[in-house]
Amino acid sequence: MSFPAEPAASLPETATEAEVAGLLGGARERIFKEVGKVIVGQHEVVDQMLVTLLAGGHCLITGAPGLAKTLLVKTVADVFDLSFHRIQFTPDLMPSDITGTEILEDTAEGRQLVFNKGPVFASMILADEINRTPPKTQAALLEAMQEHQVTVAGNTLRLPEPFFVLATQNPIEMEGTYPLPEAQLDRFMLNIVIDYLGEDEEVAVVTRTTGVKGEPVQRLFTGAQLQAFQQLVKKVPVAEDVARYAVRLAAASRPKRPGAPDFVNEWVSWGAGTRASQNLVLGGKTRALIQGRAHVTFDDIRALAQPVLRHRILVNYRAEAEGVTVEKVIARLLETVKQ
Repeated sequence: MSFPAEPAASLPETATEAEVAGLLGGARERIFKEVGKVIVGQHEVVDQMLVTLLAGGHCLITGAPGLAKTLLVKTVADVFDLSFHRIQFTPDLMPSDITGTEILEDTAEGRQLVFNKGPVFASMILADEINRTPPKTQAALLEAMQEHQVTVAGNTLRLPEPFFVLATQNPIEMEGTYPLPEAQLDRFMLNIVIDYLGEDEEVAVVTRTTGVKGEPVQRLFTGAQLQAFQQLVKKVPVAEDVARYAVRLAAASRPKRPGAPDFVNEWVSWGAGTRASQNLVLGGKTRALIQGRAHVTFDDIRALAQPVLRHRILVNYRAEAEGVTVEKVIARLLETVKQ
């Protein structure tokens, strides 16, 4: 696979593979420029969101209130010209509030039950504070995230393509929240953590948000073009030793298994499954492409280890008592598992 020297200025819906690769080669800088009109800093966060979208996955965004999580998702949706719906998750939210419901309406054929689509019928869904709603309502997203469809009253309806769920959760206020089931957590490709800005960046935010509204975000790509990017990502080759490294990294997190490190047996209750290995490789392919490479390296896998594994590894009470976090366990895995 090769890349043209200069990225294409535009991409027709019927573009060739070379044209898709050419535009993707320059997409990262263009996206950063447009997102930067609204969001200050957070380059690593934007990078990881870009990996998620180009890989066709979903992501969980964790951060304290006021760090522009919602604004970031809306801005990225604008850049890709995707239909966008925000769902505020609350304790009284019902599954039908997400998927939709049948209502009785007067039609030309008389009174009939007509399905009224819920907010899940959009290309990009922001599930805001997803852990504030009970598991029954959280489960309404399981089928949508895995099969890109919803089943209501025995009828299965396809969702728009491309389809993404970007969920946010607040790690501070745990009272009145419901932990996400492991089955749902595993469906998120990445768990992206947003931290506080540095002083200079926060000054820039304060100055920008208290002044005149700035330049609007330019829409760079369509949903169809984003799907073309996703198909190209899947064609990126990965060497067997790189894929094997990703598998060993995930497998080493599983306690009481042959070859598990002692610190994993001591601190971990539950390790990462096969989806973690898949997402490490798929994310590595995406990271390689947006950096202008047509092959996956060990560094690609290591760079994505934290966001791919941090929501798939459950530490036990002993680890918590000793102040050992999931991030520390993953760091030890990266030191222990050899290429």
